[in-house]
Amino acid sequence: MPSQDARTVLQVAVPTAAVGAVAAGISAVVAGGEGALGAAVATVVVILFMGVGLVVLQRTARSLPQLFQAMGLMLYTTQILLLFVFMATFKDTELFNPRTFAATLVATTLGWIGAQARAHMKAKILYVEPEDSKAEKPAKTGSPS
Repeated sequence: MPSQDARTVLQVAVPTAAVGAVAAGISAVVAGGEGALGAAVATVVVILFMGVGLVVLQRTARSLPQLFQAMGLMLYTTQILLLFVFMATFKDTELFNPRTFAATLVATTLGWIGAQARAHMKAKILYVEPEDSKAEKPAKTGSPS
């Protein structure tokens, strides 16, 4: 993974993990150990889903820039649908508290989106390819003054 990609993932995953840690603490107080476990599982699920999606989207942007916007829309729609599938699958589980799982899933997803927007706004992304300094300069035409 190129360093810019790793930096972006790190700038987004750390705040998301912090939101998950706060949610786990609140869940532990409200619902005990099962609540904290549900919050921790939800945080890991969001970081994995969204992290893989971000890496795939960045690689697509580099290799197929014409598909970037369509790929981004499809990817985010798929991620949200898969998160809903996770919520529906674990709705009646007894492994952890499903309410804290669902609440943390929503909170960490919103945290991820907010952190990703912030990271993108702070990134210094060139939108014009800079000229190569070693490239040949075009010959001047016309008569010298």
